[in-house]
Amino acid sequence: MSSKSLIIIPTYNERDNVNAIIDAILNLDDNFNLLIVDDNSPDGTADIVRGLQNRYQGRLHLESRKGKLGLGTAYIFGFKWALKRDYSFIFEMDADFSHDPNDLPKLLKACSEDNVDLAIGSRYSNGVNVVNWPMSRVLLSYFASKYVRLITRMPIHDTTAGFKCYRRSVLEAIDFHKIRFTGYAFQIEMKFRSWKQGFKLKEVPVIFTDRKLGESKMSSGIIREAVFGVILLKIISFFKK
Repeated sequence: MSSKSLIIIPTYNERDNVNAIIDAILNLDDNFNLLIVDDNSPDGTADIVRGLQNRYQGRLHLESRKGKLGLGTAYIFGFKWALKRDYSFIFEMDADFSHDPNDLPKLLKACSEDNVDLAIGSRYSNGVNVVNWPMSRVLLSYFASKYVRLITRMPIHDTTAGFKCYRRSVLEAIDFHKIRFTGYAFQIEMKFRSWKQGFKLKEVPVIFTDRKLGESKMSSGIIREAVFGVILLKIISFFKK
C-alpha cells in the first residue's frame, strides 16, 4: 500500500543536488514517498535517481519525460500520477535545498491536523525570511508577491511560493486542462484557483535559502509571464460564477 504523502520534485540538470535531497527527504519519515519528474536532464540526473531506487524500494519513484517542457507541466504530470494512486497529501518542492526538507512535517501537519486544504511554505508571512539572495532579488520577489496580492485579492503574503502541500481533494477539483501557465505564474494560478473554489489556504512560515549548487532556472520570460498572467487570471475570473 502506498504511503499517504507524496512529494513531487521536477528536475532538470540537478545532479549536484538530487542525491542529497532524496536522502534528506526519505530519511525524515517512512510516511513520505518521493516522485522525481525529470525532463531528460543531459547531466544524468535520472541515472542518479535510478541508482538510489533499490535503497528506497517502493518509496522513490522516477518518471522521465522527453524534454524540458516547463515547471507547471511537470507538476501537473506529477499530480495526475499521484491521483491515480492512494495519496492523501501531495507536495510541491524544489530539488536545490531552497526548500528545507525539515519543514515538510510542518506543512503536512497543517493539512492533516489543522483542517487546511492548501498549506504554503511562506517566506513573507512573518517578515522576510530569505537567506543568501542579493537584495535586488529579495525586493523583486517580495514586491511581486505584493503585486499579485493586490491584483488577485488573495489573502496570502507569499503568492509566488513553490513549497506547498495539497489535500487530495483540492487537486481533484481543479481542471488541469484549464491551467494556462507553465512557469513562475503556474504557482500563482494554482493558489488562485484553489482559493476561488473555496478551499482553505494557510501560510506556514519557512526560511528560504538560495541554492548553493547548480544553476537557477529563473529567466526574464518567466517573470513576464507572472506579471501579465496575474492580470489575465483576474480578468478571466470576472466571467466565471
